[in-house]
Amino acid sequence: MGKKHAPRHGSLAYLPRGRARSLVSVVKTWPKIESEKPSLLGSAAFKAGTMHVYTVDDREKTPNFGKPLFNTATVLESPPVFISGFRAYEDNGEAFAVFNEVYAKNQPKDTSRTKKFKNTTKNHLEDIKNSLDKVKRFTAVCCITPRETGMSQKKPMIFEVEVGGGNVESQFDYLQTILGKTVKISDIFKPGMYIDTVGVTRGKGFEGPVTRMGIKRKQHKSRKTVRAVGSIGPWKPTATMYTIPSAGQRGLHRRTEFSKRVMSLGTPDEISITPKGGFKHYGEVKSDYIIVRGSVQGPPKRFVKLRHTVRPKKRKVQAPKILEVSTIKEGIVE
Repeated sequence: MGKKHAPRHGSLAYLPRGRARSLVSVVKTWPKIESEKPSLLGSAAFKAGTMHVYTVDDREKTPNFGKPLFNTATVLESPPVFISGFRAYEDNGEAFAVFNEVYAKNQPKDTSRTKKFKNTTKNHLEDIKNSLDKVKRFTAVCCITPRETGMSQKKPMIFEVEVGGGNVESQFDYLQTILGKTVKISDIFKPGMYIDTVGVTRGKGFEGPVTRMGIKRKQHKSRKTVRAVGSIGPWKPTATMYTIPSAGQRGLHRRTEFSKRVMSLGTPDEISITPKGGFKHYGEVKSDYIIVRGSVQGPPKRFVKLRHTVRPKKRKVQAPKILEVSTIKEGIVE
């Protein structure tokens, strides 16, 4: 008999597995895009539910090229994003720091529940314009109101989105044009693009090491317990290493999923994507929506951030040819 090979169970890539601090996840990395015109590098949405989409496989050099392809997809409702303001960052030698910011005077109704905006005068615009040589990056302060989707939450979601493309001067002019206005998700993403989703997963509560870390149960004659770890380490040193599988929080973690293809974008006025009876635990999609191939982390109504992918595919961007959608009879056609 050969020696038993038993690698450790449970990935250490996601330690510590603690609860997320906030449901509004912070995007730590923004991609660099090659574009002459500046634009926002991301947006946000609320998860509505899942569906099935039949498309024509457009992946060349594959056995199923040109044949119908069955896809699981996720519907995300994204009402227009209000641009409350923007920030200018400089490099202080250690990190990027905000040295000036400007906000619009006409803020949405319930914005005061979250934050009271200042710096609404034109003097701050002039200060940034005169200091463009110090600016390393611009971010837009965006605001989404859950009420527009039919949810009962009054408190709006406020988050930052970096601006990419062009140079610093063109980005500053672009932010001035959209300040105090709304931007639709169709202005940021196009069908066929690949995007990343950043959000908080579904919470599972407190779990033991068998469920949480995937270790094997002990035999039924074992001492005291069956679903506990066999050994937590040596007597000396008298310390438990972080690699020992242990019980604790499972789920409600901040996670990033990469390279999800955009299947379609639309509005309920054009094509209603809501199935009969509404999406389970969500209801009716009342504003702009985006259909993404595959699953998206979190339960229905979870706030999810979307961004241009940081791992771009080496293939041309083309809209998928959709044959049928499970929620509607006539389907979506290009």
